[in-house]
Parts: sequence; structure tokens; C-alpha cells
Amino acid sequence: MIASLRGTCIDVAGSTAVVEVGGVGYAVTVTPAHALTMRHGAEVFLRTALIVRDDAFELFGFDSTDALRVFDLLRSVSGVGPKSALGVLGQMTAAQVANAVANDDDGAFRKVSGIGPKTAKLIIVALAGKLAAFEAPAAAGSSTAAAHPATEDVVIALVGLGWREDAARSAVDDAVATEPGVAQMGTQALLRAALGSLRPAGAGR
Repeated sequence: MIASLRGTCIDVAGSTAVVEVGGVGYAVTVTPAHALTMRHGAEVFLRTALIVRDDAFELFGFDSTDALRVFDLLRSVSGVGPKSALGVLGQMTAAQVANAVANDDDGAFRKVSGIGPKTAKLIIVALAGKLAAFEAPAAAGSSTAAAHPATEDVVIALVGLGWREDAARSAVDDAVATEPGVAQMGTQALLRAALGSLRPAGAGR
């Protein structure tokens, strides 16, 4: 079992990164938002899940232990394979998955490609009571942007793309303040919204 990788990112494209460890390159499937935070030649650390099939070995990578644990729990649901589980985490943080289950919000899962109404309902039923450790309590008295669990991930991704941190954080704040349905917005959607407000200014400005 390959539980983690620490090495140099030697290639990243789409949702696949190649991490070289001790002269061996491991192809790892990650979420697109996670891939945006990885840079060629930079050291990376990933928690990983190795999925063994009859015809292939697939390695999935995560930026946190929480994401890996939620991935494993999602895969335990009948009808949810590793790619669908990763798709959920591409749209939602671990905390958002936990909160959706706690609130019986199957609609949050129906927004994920490959997850139909029946499977979305099954996720709610199968994971009820199993995700309490990942739930994010509402932050009373704090700004919406500060309470959004994907804020820091998106800021890091934007900085990795070349924007200054203050500009990146301002763009995320603007997106959170102006985009409808921000409470249900996953990492990728928030990243797209923030990029939309940054695009006129250009990277590094």
C-alpha cells in the first residue's frame, strides 16, 4: 500500500500529476483545483490511496488526511467508485461533504458529474453519522469569506498561478460576496469565480 508520497513534481496536466520519488515517477490522479496548486520542480507531499483493479493500478492523491478519509468513506457507498468520489471532492471540501450529509442535502451531490439522484440519496443514508468529525460549524459573527472552508485552498491556487496574495485574497472575498449560493460552492466553483474577477487585471498585477 502506498499511503503517501513526498517528492518533486515533474509534470502536471489536467488532473494528473507525476511525482518523482527516489528516481521513480508516480502518476497520481488529483482534483483539478489541487493540480493548480502544484508546480513543475516543486516539492509536494500527498496522502494517497492505491486502487488495485484487474487491469490497472491507480493512485489518487490528496492534500490532507481529511480529504483522503472522506474519499475512502465515499468509496464505501454502493455505486460510488474512486473517480466519482474524487469528483465529489473536486466540487466540495471534506467539511462541505460532511455538512451536506448532516443536513440531508442530497442536492449537493447531484451537482457532481456521474452522481445521479439515487446515488446522491444513498450517500446521505450510507454516511449518516460517519462524518461528524469533518463537519464545519457555522462561524457566527465572521465574514462569509472567512467562514468558507475553500477560501485558503483557492488563495493558494491563485498565488501559484502568479497573482499576489493580497490580490488573490481580495478576488476570493469579492467572489464570495457577489456569487449566489456561496454556501454550497465547492473549491473549483469558487476558484472559477475568483479567476473571473481577476482576469481583467491579469496575473502578477
